[in-house]
Amino acid sequence: MKANEEIVTLKVPAAAEYIDLVRLTLYGLAVKIGFSYEEIEDMKVAVSEACNNAVLYAYGDLPSGSTVSAPDVAPHIEVRFIKQTDALSIVVKDDGRSFDAAAAAQRAESLHGKTVDELQAGGLGLYLMQALMDQVQVNSDAGTEVVLTKRLLKSGELA
Repeated sequence: MKANEEIVTLKVPAAAEYIDLVRLTLYGLAVKIGFSYEEIEDMKVAVSEACNNAVLYAYGDLPSGSTVSAPDVAPHIEVRFIKQTDALSIVVKDDGRSFDAAAAAQRAESLHGKTVDELQAGGLGLYLMQALMDQVQVNSDAGTEVVLTKRLLKSGELA
């Protein structure tokens, strides 16, 4: 941890009903930091998408109550909110099946010129996170870790 960083860590069961808790924590921290309503809403959508991906894809085919890495540990998602001087980074980490973002990006078709009816359900989460956040990193060494960063604009700055 750097001297100018503050970290809040939240560990929740890998289940859809706990994603609201992550969103509420994000809201509380982002308001204190000084993000606008629109920026907070963008961050909430992006973090929800990252958490949903962990629930659906990292642990999606495990029977309820199954364990992943340790015998007595139920599947969970760890979310770290890292407050920096001029930004907020949200790290969503799971220990489930890894996700290869680079390979997924290569397989993805261009969305340019397509109508909504031509789009397939699923597969747009990474694009959505990238559109809403200033920086998105995906690390897939052990499980998957998604790092979402939103910079805090000073008054008078344009996005």
